[in-house]
Amino acid sequence: MDRRTFLETSTVVAGGALLERIGVTAGLPAADEADAQPPARAADSAMIGIQVGAVSFVDEGTASVLDALREMAAVNTIFLATFTYGRGIAGRQLPGQPLPDHGKQEYDTTTFRGGNFATPHPQYYRNTSIAPEKAPDHPGYDVLADVVPAAHKRDMKVIVWFEDVIAGDVPGFDKAREVTLSGAPSTFACSRNPNTRNFWLGLVEDYLRSYDVDGLMWGSERQGPLGNVLGTNHGGRGAGGRLACFCQYCVEAARKDGIDVGRAKEGYLRMSAWADAMRAGRKPADGAFVSFWRLLTKYPEILAWERLWNEGLNDTYRDMYAKAHSIAPAKGIGWHIWHNNSFSPFYRAEQDYADFAKYSDFLKVVMYNLCGGERLAQYVRGAQGTLFGDLTPDQVLELTYDMQQFRDVPLDQLAKTGLSPDYVLGETKRALAGAGPGLKIWPGIDIDIPTAATSKKTQPDDVYRAVKAAFDGGVHGVLLSRKYSEMRLDNIRAAGRAVRELRKA
Repeated sequence: MDRRTFLETSTVVAGGALLERIGVTAGLPAADEADAQPPARAADSAMIGIQVGAVSFVDEGTASVLDALREMAAVNTIFLATFTYGRGIAGRQLPGQPLPDHGKQEYDTTTFRGGNFATPHPQYYRNTSIAPEKAPDHPGYDVLADVVPAAHKRDMKVIVWFEDVIAGDVPGFDKAREVTLSGAPSTFACSRNPNTRNFWLGLVEDYLRSYDVDGLMWGSERQGPLGNVLGTNHGGRGAGGRLACFCQYCVEAARKDGIDVGRAKEGYLRMSAWADAMRAGRKPADGAFVSFWRLLTKYPEILAWERLWNEGLNDTYRDMYAKAHSIAPAKGIGWHIWHNNSFSPFYRAEQDYADFAKYSDFLKVVMYNLCGGERLAQYVRGAQGTLFGDLTPDQVLELTYDMQQFRDVPLDQLAKTGLSPDYVLGETKRALAGAGPGLKIWPGIDIDIPTAATSKKTQPDDVYRAVKAAFDGGVHGVLLSRKYSEMRLDNIRAAGRAVRELRKA
């Protein structure tokens, strides 16, 4: 594709269902009826899930945890954190946050490592350099071998929940890393690198062949190089403004697509320098947005490389879906959709639910309204530092509300109050309308996700109202998040209260 054709195209761009064993069939409002209320779904047939890590079963006992979750919140599906080196879905409460009212009353700061909390079977990892490490946190303990039969005995399903978080010192990971624009290795794995792709496929095959699980869910909370350099995410600049990937596999793919690699690198160098100047308060004479757009028109390869990065991730989804369905077609596989989807219109544009429907059985769409206020405020300040530097932070928030099609409190109140249940309702309707029939939507509802001391803290009525809002929007189920080991019991019970009231209605 020549530069003129790509620029014309990119300018326009810039503007198998899961079977009954884990869900119900979707009804859907027509695209021109976005404001219409979708039909409410029967809560008694819905998926009621919760994310739980191995440490909770070790600390509190498997039977006790399962029975308590079923009693408190009518949970019928455990999303079991089986692979991660991160503390977002595994381990106890984060240091500096108050301990919950269950489990061991201590932190695991010095003992947490992560890895595979089940047992890796070497035959599935022959085509990857990444070592399939057994997590050393709980010696001799296999969380899937323990929890799956106990859950099935209670008519509860188990979905394997694993994420794109690998420690830098894992043997063989050095051969799977992204390569940044400077030539230095990134701290993240390249989705297009065969060592990375084959590692995820190995996990899919291992979990489905080695254990009687009921499905798989994988998450990758990452965005492409353009979003990173702009800082358009709820962590501010995020990932150090990582400009990647320019490894041999990505360069080869770019050349096959007719992308000028040299101009892509030059464009990103200029974009990075522009972003650094904006953050330092050196705004160009023509302003932030005009100078940004000028770079895109001069270097359409910037968007071409952004598309290339996203296609690498999307190919990973497709390959994992194909592998899972070739092994166990009656078991579903789906994806965790990062919260940045609610804030950044650039990231949202890259999360096309209609495309996901071709290689997904369900989506867990993050709709964390309680920590969402703090996160939206972070996004606004990050974006205002670069792309929207012509506007005040308050104006950036108003623009974000308009583009993302929801509205809430002013910027100075966001972190303290969080987002309202109306945000959950609106995002639910949007997800269902975009997904089309056959693709299950399970909103992620946040309970006690850590926030700053002055930011919103979860209360039972918050959870109750969020769960009700999701079902009012017509969902197929809800997923209580991030992890049981940081949740308070009264907040979990509030979710159960909402579910049971819906079942009586």
